[in-house]
Amino acid sequence: MPKENRQRAVQIHFRVSEKERDLIYKKMEQAGIHDTNAYLRKMAIDGYVVYADMSDVKELVALLRRSGANVNQIARRANETNNLYAEDVADLERHYGTLLDSLNKLLEKWNEL
Repeated sequence: MPKENRQRAVQIHFRVSEKERDLIYKKMEQAGIHDTNAYLRKMAIDGYVVYADMSDVKELVALLRRSGANVNQIARRANETNNLYAEDVADLERHYGTLLDSLNKLLEKWNEL
């Protein structure tokens, strides 16, 4: 394609050391970006690229689902027997403690950003 017809006809060149290049590639990999031009353009224009690792959030959602299932099982048993067992309450407290710990760790990580 001739230069006149290109959307981006102006080139900018700069040099980096091998160490800087490796750091750039490492950050691109962390951000899940494979196009060097797109990455460098985004960094030059916006100053940052945000990549959110959602694995902790997924784990938290899984814990929430399990806790919800436990609550439903305990509620069903309580309705069937007209009793609420101390073991069930202790189990719920344990699950919610784990859930709160995970949530606090996630919030701490986000505060570091």
